Amino acid sequence: MGKLVFISVVIAALSALFGERVVNLRKLTLASREVDQNHLPNCVLLKNLDYGSEDITIIGDGLAFISTGLKYPGVPSSDVVGKIFSLDMKDPRMKPVELRMPRNFDLESFNPHGISVYADPSDDTIYLFVVNHPQHKSQVEVFTFAEDDQSLVHLKTIKHELLHSVNDIVAVGVDTFYATNDHYFTHEILKGTVEPLLAQPWSNVVYYSPEEVKVVSEGYYFANGINLSPDKRHIYVADLFDHNVHVLERKDDNSLVSVKSVAVGSLCDNIEVDPDTGDLWLGCHPNGWKLFMFDPNNPPGSEVIRIQSIHSDQPVVTQVYADNGEVIMGSSVAAAYEGKLLIGTVFHKAMCCDLK
Repeated sequence: MGKLVFISVVIAALSALFGERVVNLRKLTLASREVDQNHLPNCVLLKNLDYGSEDITIIGDGLAFISTGLKYPGVPSSDVVGKIFSLDMKDPRMKPVELRMPRNFDLESFNPHGISVYADPSDDTIYLFVVNHPQHKSQVEVFTFAEDDQSLVHLKTIKHELLHSVNDIVAVGVDTFYATNDHYFTHEILKGTVEPLLAQPWSNVVYYSPEEVKVVSEGYYFANGINLSPDKRHIYVADLFDHNVHVLERKDDNSLVSVKSVAVGSLCDNIEVDPDTGDLWLGCHPNGWKLFMFDPNNPPGSEVIRIQSIHSDQPVVTQVYADNGEVIMGSSVAAAYEGKLLIGTVFHKAMCCDLK
């Protein structure tokens, strides 16, 4: 009898703990939030990008690079092989072009996530860094871009035990970068179930160079998008589950020191930075619960947030675009160029709008 009572108490305690963790997770994912439509003019869905456009980055001459076909545990995906596209923002046709991949590269397992571009000032070579998840592992592919024939040349694959759950990346040299790990665990069940329920600040930022690899910032609930300030003195990190963008100062030894955090009120994914104004453009999930518990009859919405004057005492946080999922689901990135805004998604379509 006593043993039965003990077991009953344990079960009741575990049930109560599980219930509390679910309630907490719903709070972190803003599960009760509904988003009002806040559309931009002249929005057009882009062709050839029907299976996600998880990350987008635009270089100075208006050429955008787009990763598509991400298969990420817990969110919808397709069986389409991952690809990289380019898009000339100056071309009124707004037609994405699939980049040719090298023959010696494993295309069947290509699963691109975050991307970053580095232009070598010594010879103007364009390096494309791509987070890749073959068999749901994490590694970084480094390519050079050949504009003449719209192709990529694969230089190397980077793997390291500290790069165990990479989400996004920002290149700071031809072979150096900062990267976010969005999870602490590597096992899929622990990553997908246990870690979200525990909801502990266990994810981090890693600096990589051929000579040194080290954790340079930690204490994030879900370190996601990462990018660099125009003067290259600061790193920006979006923490998905604490609804903040963190500002970090770079030191001479490439370590990072926390400066401040800016509340955004949404689950913000990737970060793009305007090279002229320094404005941050964020693709965000207004209700993450709908993203992770996907229901086509109640789809996840999309939200684009801009942060102006982020280093001032009063940064300006503005919702630039919002949709309840009727037009575009699961926005993960937003990139602005000369009055136009590209919006990418985790698994849905991509769109280009005019800024007001």
